[in-house]
Amino acid sequence: MQKISEKKRFSIIGRAKSFKHAFRGISILLKTQPNFWIHIIAGIIVVKLGLWLHISEGEWAILVLAIGIVLAAEAFNTAIEIDIDLTSPEYHPYARDTKDVAAGAVLITVIVAIVVGCIIFVPKLSLYY
Repeated sequence: MQKISEKKRFSIIGRAKSFKHAFRGISILLKTQPNFWIHIIAGIIVVKLGLWLHISEGEWAILVLAIGIVLAAEAFNTAIEIDIDLTSPEYHPYARDTKDVAAGAVLITVIVAIVVGCIIFVPKLSLYY
């Protein structure tokens, strides 16, 4: 058995397996998490709105970052929930708190993404109305 302190050699096969595991994780999200789909649909709407309003490259960068952070937060939340369900199958107040805090983190990223969207889109939309 290899010790943790020993360095592993770089391996193309090892890197390919890492990607395989990561794509499996995304597949799990897509198959099991309705909220992940809601975030994806919201992201698609934002992208379509950005295309329609011809937003700048800087605005695109900020929007893509906001969308990515929300999706990543949902993925971390799901990973935490899976782990808590495994390690604490019976009710425990700390397990509940852990899940609630993780869900709260997702909500924070969503609120920030909405604020970013408003900063970018409201002035442009106000020109149309």
